[in-house]
Amino acid sequence: MLAGVTKPPPGANSRSMTDIGCQLYLISPLDVGGDFPTRLERALQAGAGLVTAFQLRIKDLDQHEAARLAQPLQALCAAQDVAFIVNDSVPLARRIGADGVHLGQGDGDPREARGELGPEAQIGVTCHASRHLAMEAGDAGADYVAFGAFFDSTTKSSEHRADTAMLEWWSGLFEIPCVAIGGITPANCRPLVEAGADFLAVSGAVWNGDEAAAVKAFAAQIEAAQADRAD
Repeated sequence: MLAGVTKPPPGANSRSMTDIGCQLYLISPLDVGGDFPTRLERALQAGAGLVTAFQLRIKDLDQHEAARLAQPLQALCAAQDVAFIVNDSVPLARRIGADGVHLGQGDGDPREARGELGPEAQIGVTCHASRHLAMEAGDAGADYVAFGAFFDSTTKSSEHRADTAMLEWWSGLFEIPCVAIGGITPANCRPLVEAGADFLAVSGAVWNGDEAAAVKAFAAQIEAAQADRAD
């Protein structure tokens, strides 16, 4: 499971947001060179205790270059006890000793990824807006499922649109954490938190501006939503 999430006792049929909380799952921009390590460090420091996972999402690079770019980011995450997840590539995750891998629907089977990466690896699966895909992922041993997109995204286009009912359904029945993704900003995130999202996966809302300020804005909205949910 992702760092910071604790499963309820066996047999529990629901999870209390006040017990588990909602956390941030940062997703990198495609360009992680230049000053990005410094920006990531600022975001992690601003979100200490809130940011518990970071996903390296880069495309069209050979593994040598990808591993080189990953090294300083992985070190920063390790220093902050943040899970370092590789998008799509089980071979890259294995090569750099990442904490886990996130699989799209065309990126492989969670069982095979588990065999490659070992029992401690954190394996997430994109499930779009499908209850069937989410249950399949859970049965295959996924550590978390990701639903979305919830809103229009400037980072990645999606033909699938999830809603808060999906989060309410999943969080009320299953122990495996759920991640909400797609166009999430501080301005629109509260309904997702209130519906039971364990993680908000965010990218453009953080990296398209002042990353530290954005993380702090998310923190304020998550805290307010969880307070409302606890009342």
